[in-house]
Amino acid sequence: MSFSPRDLLDCYRRGVFPMAQSRDDPTLFLVDPDERGIIPLEGFHVPRKLAKVVRQDVFDVRVDTAFLRVMEGCATPAPGRTGTWINDNILNLYGALHRAGHAHSVECWKDGELVGGLYGVSLESAFFGESMFSFERDASKVALVHLVARLIAGGYRLLDTQFITPHLAQFGALEIDRSDFHLRLSDALNQRADFYGWESNRSSKLGSSSEAGAGELSGATSSASGISPSSGATMGAAPSTEPGSLVTNSDGSYSSRMSGESALHLITQTS
Repeated sequence: MSFSPRDLLDCYRRGVFPMAQSRDDPTLFLVDPDERGIIPLEGFHVPRKLAKVVRQDVFDVRVDTAFLRVMEGCATPAPGRTGTWINDNILNLYGALHRAGHAHSVECWKDGELVGGLYGVSLESAFFGESMFSFERDASKVALVHLVARLIAGGYRLLDTQFITPHLAQFGALEIDRSDFHLRLSDALNQRADFYGWESNRSSKLGSSSEAGAGELSGATSSASGISPSSGATMGAAPSTEPGSLVTNSDGSYSSRMSGESALHLITQTS
């Protein structure tokens, strides 16, 4: 089955998603499960031990600075997962969605190395989680906590996990039937959300200070906050140096750094 990025978005709007049999299989097929996994954003549970890790900011959490590397990490064999459904077609398709602002990554870095993360597709106020990986203990879990906080801040209404696993169940994930999922999806597609809503809120609080760089976001974007889907943000002034603000990466791009404390605070307010 052949897909274009537009076809792929249409699939998500209909509640179906593509997969491949293996990394070497060039073909794709559509999946429409009878039972669908979701994580209710208002009921997200952070286990106590994990909350401690998140609060300590063990990892440098960034968004959208290494999208394809995150996908490649998700496709890397790991204990208990010798194969992958992420083939070259999927890498290319989701890379195109990312460049268009419809796919995002949340990344955990440590000592300058990418050690975990996740990626997914964003449509209106629905976020479709695709896959996650971890090369260090708790890295993917920390990425998930930061994703949920970001979705809450941005006004999202639905977090789709496709399927339920014991790993996701500990966070409050539940399984609903197809008809219930489609009702929730329809509601989410009729509401607007902003993946960079947290940055937008911070910018409005910081005001128009040139030191904060607020109001000077520029460049071709698909987000109301002006964050570039490929490299973080392009700005006309230096970003704020406050914790959790937009900061400069080693390659000169900007990315968001939400602190663990901020992420947990957002989640607690909603639960």
